[in-house]
Amino acid sequence: MSRRPAVAEGPRSAGHAAEPAGGRGRDRAATEERILAAVGKVLARDGFRAVGVNAIAREAGIDKVLIYRYFGGLPDLLRRWGASGRFWPTADELLGRDVTAVLELPVEARYALFFDRFIDALRARPLTIEILAAEIVERNELTAILEAEREEWGGRIEMLFGGEVFRSRPELRGITLLLVAGVQYLLVRARNIRVFGGIDLHSDAGWAALKASLNAASRSLLAPLGTQSAKPAAAASKSARRRR
Repeated sequence: MSRRPAVAEGPRSAGHAAEPAGGRGRDRAATEERILAAVGKVLARDGFRAVGVNAIAREAGIDKVLIYRYFGGLPDLLRRWGASGRFWPTADELLGRDVTAVLELPVEARYALFFDRFIDALRARPLTIEILAAEIVERNELTAILEAEREEWGGRIEMLFGGEVFRSRPELRGITLLLVAGVQYLLVRARNIRVFGGIDLHSDAGWAALKASLNAASRSLLAPLGTQSAKPAAAASKSARRRR
């Protein structure tokens, strides 16, 4: 029987893991960064079952009471970690530096750009791929927190890159879901195999070919709609930024 992660550990002092001395130790922002970085390290090394306040505090080299003081506990720490961009790409990352230029693109170009940048962002996060693989066979309180973060992210991304088109053509939501799931599946499979369907998943060229296919699919699906959703997407961007 699998052991459930210790989500409800109390804020007792670990004793041996004091907050780092010196200026860095007194800087809350720096300490929070150490704690958030430690979450990823523990997940990568030991998996979900080992994630707990004690393990994260040891990895960060701090007293675990600071986790409760700064984050309120393990669930809120996981939420902060999930929303930090370490686990999942933020909307800002996918939009890039020139947000206005992206939002003024025709809807089919924005749609294709999303997949281009989404693929690159996940390929740059090997820990995320390991977590996606683990979620297939195990679900617990911690994976549920990350799932909720992704669901909220999906709603923001839909408005930014698809805009009002998704309201007028509801079938696009299902199509997009299948494409996003397909990207994640191929990345998870690439952990153990190199070639899938004749595409080299370990090479930039292989992923470039998949991006080209997604670009062509975007034009076929959305080109007749032109730029009609650019302004709603711009408004959604402002709203999403206010929520972050």
